[in-house]
Amino acid sequence: MEHVKCLIVGSGPAGYTAAIYASRANLQPVEYAGIQPGGQLTQTTIVENFPGYPEGVDGNQMMMDIRQQAERFGADIRDGIIVKADLSKQPYVLTTEEGHEISADTVIIATGASAKYLGLADEAKYRGEGVSACATCDGFFYRKKTVAVVGGGDTACEDALYLAGLAKKVYLIVRKPFLRASKVMQQRVMETENIEILFEHNTVGLFGENGVEGARLVKRKGEPDEEMVDIAIDGFFLAIGHKPNSDFVKDYLETDEVGYIKTIDGTPRTKLPGVFAAGDVADPHYRQAITAAASGCKAALEAERYLQTL
Repeated sequence: MEHVKCLIVGSGPAGYTAAIYASRANLQPVEYAGIQPGGQLTQTTIVENFPGYPEGVDGNQMMMDIRQQAERFGADIRDGIIVKADLSKQPYVLTTEEGHEISADTVIIATGASAKYLGLADEAKYRGEGVSACATCDGFFYRKKTVAVVGGGDTACEDALYLAGLAKKVYLIVRKPFLRASKVMQQRVMETENIEILFEHNTVGLFGENGVEGARLVKRKGEPDEEMVDIAIDGFFLAIGHKPNSDFVKDYLETDEVGYIKTIDGTPRTKLPGVFAAGDVADPHYRQAITAAASGCKAALEAERYLQTL
């Protein structure tokens, strides 16, 4: 069995930044990049809100840059997926999809969270060309345009309000006849002039020649007065939640009801000594590249301090 001082599970801004700091601290980290090397940013076209790129940067390019920086300091970054973890005793043992077992003194979990989609073929077709699951990442591109947000909870209302400050008009597509959001969020949305709520509407498709130009909806689906409705939009934002990629450790670590890993007192520490969580897998609130990178840095610093106590 291979043994390492520091094993990083997952890539993206959190994992790659943890690898930079761990390598510079001579922890000789091994990192498994996971099912989506580079994380969610590799599905984004231009990233404009990460410091250091005044003209913006392609999401894939940015993640390649950070990965190369980690490799420059000696990080052993491997393509592959960790599918199983035994955190019942130290050293911790994790297993790849090929069955390779690795024991580790410290583990940094940076597996991210996957945005939930409706499952429409058009979502994949127009991804990066009008379809987004991050209003704060991509809203800037839709200034003075018309967009739609799908969802009826607090996240959808927050996204709609954020986009209303940029866009000419925002449709909020809600499949139920009511909003699930908190009362204060509901009130704010209803009082915002350029937000129109479409209750009892289901999205069944998107259309457009050069990216998204419209959405095809069904009003009161399954009812006698069911009707098809097309709306003209430039952007389509999903706000129906995220699923943290924490299933492989949920038997050992505390998570909230959604699956986000609980950490201690605002640090990346978990209830298990030497096990840390960084990035979106432990962040239900911000989910930004810059906050993920910061938490990856903190996780590596915590791992270094922990190893000094052994």
